[in-house]
Amino acid sequence: MARDYLKKAALTARSNASDVHETVKTVLDEIEAGGDAKALEYAARFDGYDGKILLGQDEIDAASALVPQKLKDDIRFAHDNVRRFAELQKSTVANVEVELNPGFITGQKAIPVDAAGCYVPGGRYSHIASAIMTVTTAKVAGCRHITACSPPRPDTGVAPAIIYAAHICGADRILAMGGIQGVAAMAFGLFGLPAANILVGPGNQFVAEAKRILFGRVGIDMIAGPTDSLILADKSADPNIVATDLVSQAEHGYNSPVWLVTDDRALAEDVMARVPVLIADLPEVNRENAAAAWRDYAEVILCKDREDMAATSDDYAPEHLTVQAEDPDWWLDRLTCYGSLFLGEETTVSYGDKAAGTNHVLPTSRAASYTGGLSVHKYMKIVTWQRTTREGSKAIAEATARISRLEGMEGHARAADVRLAKYFPDEDFDLSPDG
Repeated sequence: MARDYLKKAALTARSNASDVHETVKTVLDEIEAGGDAKALEYAARFDGYDGKILLGQDEIDAASALVPQKLKDDIRFAHDNVRRFAELQKSTVANVEVELNPGFITGQKAIPVDAAGCYVPGGRYSHIASAIMTVTTAKVAGCRHITACSPPRPDTGVAPAIIYAAHICGADRILAMGGIQGVAAMAFGLFGLPAANILVGPGNQFVAEAKRILFGRVGIDMIAGPTDSLILADKSADPNIVATDLVSQAEHGYNSPVWLVTDDRALAEDVMARVPVLIADLPEVNRENAAAAWRDYAEVILCKDREDMAATSDDYAPEHLTVQAEDPDWWLDRLTCYGSLFLGEETTVSYGDKAAGTNHVLPTSRAASYTGGLSVHKYMKIVTWQRTTREGSKAIAEATARISRLEGMEGHARAADVRLAKYFPDEDFDLSPDG
């Protein structure tokens, strides 16, 4: 595969990653040992907040009153789209059963986890959409209890729009606590909350590392790194739209990679000329993030044809993948590694990030090569069951006894033996593994 890098990244998402493991582990251990008091101590240190930790209806009503009606309508619109898409996802999982052998029935059952903890970032940007994405899917999945957790700002607390979104999407409790201490509070069941069975939602490197350490004790959606996006564009693409979409994703953070893969040199050069101009026109914080991301992490790759473009994209396994090229159905059939796919210039990653209905909690750092994003399925356990008549157990018991003895697991074999002896006392069975 021939790749011509017109722009090569100086860094990758893993470059200069701080080793935060020991810091996060220490904080988690101390909070687990010290409980509510230790969590509050860390909250005071890191959040700089001394307001109410668990928000009641009065706080929710007060925050909701601060949200403009137009934004409330937009949040409800986005929530409805996410809910309906999640309901569609849930409909693909069915409780089923099959009679594998006469009298021997096996089945599958989907059971939602009991308690979900949804982390909603509120630092650099107030991620209203993350509250919609995480809480709504947990509610549709059928979780009995949902905690939404978001970092408060020192003087104002959790952003009112986040509180409103979490509430209307179905959060049972809203926790005003950020970072490691917020994750720990949900995982350990502090402040009278049920201990979460699963932790979901994006966050900074400390939140991500806390989820990584806790994984196994609780479930998590995924281990996430900086957000990343790739655009596949051919000569039919509009260079201004391509450049704008790249910049829109670079503003996430200084280390958020964006990649353009194309088979048209003129398009690539046009886009590369436009991006710095578009970045310069952003507000200050957004401009600084996008400029650093474009300078250090962005790549522009020239391929010989669309097959090479697709192969390059699959190799990168981007979190967000946009196709602005002819024959979208070909790309839909061909591409295999991405978190979410956006076909045609008429849609954009920003739609998926905010209001389109598909979930924006997605695999980063090439994790799309082996997993998908957050969905109702992440909150559900697919369990199995079986039952049988005595006659139906006969052939299973014989095979179990012989396989177990061949493996050297005599106890397993005898669990089959006793049933054969009880149910068929007048029959002789050859239960030796030797033919």
